[in-house]
Amino acid sequence: MNTLSHIDKSGKALMVDVTEKSSTVRTAEAFGKVILGEKVFNLVAENNISKGDVLTTAKIAGISAAKKCSELIPLCHNIFISKVDVKLELNENDFSVEIFSFAKTTSQTGIEMEALTATSIAALTVYDMCKGVDKSIEIKNIHLLSKTGGKSGDYKYSSED
Repeated sequence: MNTLSHIDKSGKALMVDVTEKSSTVRTAEAFGKVILGEKVFNLVAENNISKGDVLTTAKIAGISAAKKCSELIPLCHNIFISKVDVKLELNENDFSVEIFSFAKTTSQTGIEMEALTATSIAALTVYDMCKGVDKSIEIKNIHLLSKTGGKSGDYKYSSED
């Protein structure tokens, strides 16, 4: 049976001690989607949102957020990040922005939270920059696509998960 690693024997929150774990190369990829609607989508595609370049600003926000993950998530370790990339793609089929993030480290603990944080903050930045046009924008489907390395091994998202 799996136990919760961030809970002590009395049920109190704790930060996991990773001192004895080996440093290994670890990667993580995350995904999220921001449904804009046709009007906002067209403004973003034409780079005509009054706050500026939505996609570039959201990319930078996502990268910056990954680097601050341990400040945002209380029990998250502060780890060295060797790479973070955030890609935002316009999807005209459903008037959305699809966000893909990738993070890499050589560390004693995983980098999933950094990838998920990058995607989440990039999505929130898209919302923030576009909310003046339409507040009904939806952020959806933020999830881990894959992870590699570490004791728990590799993971690949399946829609059956």
